[in-house]
Amino acid sequence: MTTTPLREHGGPTTPGGGPELPPPRGELSEALIAHLREGAGPLPGRRAAEAADPYGEDLQLALHLGYELHYQGFAGVPDDAEWDPGPLRMRSLLERRFEDALRAACGRPDDPDEVFGRLLTEPSDGNGDGVSHYLIRRGTAHYVREHAVLRSVHQLREADPHLWVVPRLQGRAKAGMITIQYDEYGCGRAEHMHARLYADLMQALGLDPAYGHYLPFVGAPALANANLMSLLGLHRARRGALVGHFAALEIASSPAASRMVAALRRTGADEAAVRFYDEHVEADAVHEQLVRREVVGGLLADEPALAPDVAFGAEATTFLEEAFATHVTHAWGKGTTALRAPLVPNTTDRQPEVPGPDLTRGSGSPAGGA
Repeated sequence: MTTTPLREHGGPTTPGGGPELPPPRGELSEALIAHLREGAGPLPGRRAAEAADPYGEDLQLALHLGYELHYQGFAGVPDDAEWDPGPLRMRSLLERRFEDALRAACGRPDDPDEVFGRLLTEPSDGNGDGVSHYLIRRGTAHYVREHAVLRSVHQLREADPHLWVVPRLQGRAKAGMITIQYDEYGCGRAEHMHARLYADLMQALGLDPAYGHYLPFVGAPALANANLMSLLGLHRARRGALVGHFAALEIASSPAASRMVAALRRTGADEAAVRFYDEHVEADAVHEQLVRREVVGGLLADEPALAPDVAFGAEATTFLEEAFATHVTHAWGKGTTALRAPLVPNTTDRQPEVPGPDLTRGSGSPAGGA
C-alpha cells in the first residue's frame, strides 16, 4: 500500500468556517455526508443502525459528524443543519446502538467509589499498559506526534462537551464543575485555555493545529472516546453518566500527564509542547479531589438514584480508554501507524514512514487493531 502524504489529504479548516467534511468510511457516513452537503437525501434507518459495528469506523465517524454540528460544524454546511430532523433521527439510532454495546460490555456497575478506586491504583512496578506508559518507555518523536493527532479530536475542544451538564446540575455539583472548568478555560485568559495550549503543543511538534484538520487520520478507537463525551453531554437523562465520565478523566489525568511530560522531554520536544501536560500534572491533582467531593458528592447528595449512572459513565470511559490504548500500542509494537494513514515525518523524526492500514476497513471491536 502506498503512503498517504499528510499535507495532500488533511482536512483543512477554511477561514471563518469549520473543517472540511472528511471522506466517508461506509454506507452510514456516506449517506450522512451526502445529506449534509446537499441539504437533503435519504438517510439510513433503524435496520442499518442495528446492523452496524458499534465500535466500527463507519458508525463512529457518522456519530462524530452528527455531534460536530453542535460544535464548530463543517465548511459548506449551514448552521441550521444542527436541528435538521433527518440527521438528528439518524444520530439517535446510532448512539442507541453505541450505548447499548457499552452497557453490555460494562455490565451494571452501581458503586462509583469502587470504579474510581480502580482508577487510582497504579501498577506497583510502574509498567502499566497505557499509551503514556508506552511512550515513556519506548516512545519516539514520531509516536509522540501520532499520539498528538489521535487526541486532537477531543483536546482541541477539551472542556466543551462537559459544559452541557452545567444547566442540569444544582448546588455543590454545579459550583464544583464551574470551578474546575474555570481552570480548563484559562482562568479568563484565552492564551491559557487548555485547548489553546494543546494547539500550541501540536504546532511545537510540527503539526497543523487547525480544528478538525486531522479527522481523516483519526480512527474509530479515538473517535469513540470523543463521541462518548458528546453522547453523555447532550442528553439531560445521562447527566449522571457525564459526571462519572468527567470524574474518571480527572482522576486518571495527573499521573498520565506526568508520564507524558517525561516522554516529551525524553524525545526532545520543545517546552511549548511540554507545557500542556505540565499544566495538567498539578491542576488535575487538585481537580481530582474537587470532582469527587463536590461534583460527584454534590450530585449524589441531591440525586442519590443516579449512583449507577455515575458508575456507568466512569466504567464506560475506562473501557474505551483501554480499547484505545490496546489499538495504539499494538500498532506501534508491530511497527505500523496507529493512524488511518501515516504522517509525513518532520525533520526531527528518525523513523521512516510505514505503509498505512486499509482505509476501507473498520476496527471490528473496541480494542481495534492496525
